Amino acid sequence: MYMLSRILFIVFFLVFLGSLAGIAVCTWQDWRDAQAFAGLNELVTDPAEPETTQPVATQSTEPTEIPDSQGEENGSGEREILAKYRTVYEMNSDLYGWLSIDGLPFSYPVMHTPEDEEYYLRRSFDGAYSRSGVPFIDADCEEGCGNYLIYGHNMTNGTMFAQLEAYADESFWREHPIIEFDTLYEEGEYEVFAVFYSRVFYKYETNKFRFYEYADLRDPDVFSEYVNGVRELALYDTGVDVSYGDELITLITCSYTNRIENERFVVVARKRP
Repeated sequence: MYMLSRILFIVFFLVFLGSLAGIAVCTWQDWRDAQAFAGLNELVTDPAEPETTQPVATQSTEPTEIPDSQGEENGSGEREILAKYRTVYEMNSDLYGWLSIDGLPFSYPVMHTPEDEEYYLRRSFDGAYSRSGVPFIDADCEEGCGNYLIYGHNMTNGTMFAQLEAYADESFWREHPIIEFDTLYEEGEYEVFAVFYSRVFYKYETNKFRFYEYADLRDPDVFSEYVNGVRELALYDTGVDVSYGDELITLITCSYTNRIENERFVVVARKRP
């Protein structure tokens, strides 16, 4: 009996040590990811000295031509990348844009890999393993599609898209009604139109509003279908008017608030003219 108790004690102690080690590793990874995003933000905020920055691995081996003007066409008729994103784009050409909310520690690159949509689900900007990943755009989205579906993790440490769930409180929306989403070529301000809870539905479930399947809103009927579905689920009325032709962004993250399987929290915003 004594020997059994001793063995059980050793087993539980080892499990305890393993748990502590796991927590330590996760904490270190989260700190590393936060530092990496902070470094990228510094490059975007003050890109004056790119030579001091060590480049990281890119996902493309094609040479990148970075023009000089701010999102306008160059002599060959090609649009040019905004100056503040040149250095970061040179580091990784999967960069599609930048997402931020004024007044919040919410400022992240947004990636786009149509051939492998979830490539950055558990990868950092430089391609290394990352628990937090990097926000990414749905594979079906393209410029002019009408609705950028952007996914990001809801991290327990409050980073990434975890901050979005604060929009469930109407008073928070009143304090932060604008979300900034820049593409490489154009800056954009978006007014929050609606926020809601929903979930990812199984294929056999019919007559469900699958908000995550509405990337292409170029058809007016599809646009109306999406906007009406969003309005029906909205937690409160923002008073923001949306009409066909408006460009939208839909920010999507996991939620554990209502203990619903595959629950998601969603923020939809309309681009300001």
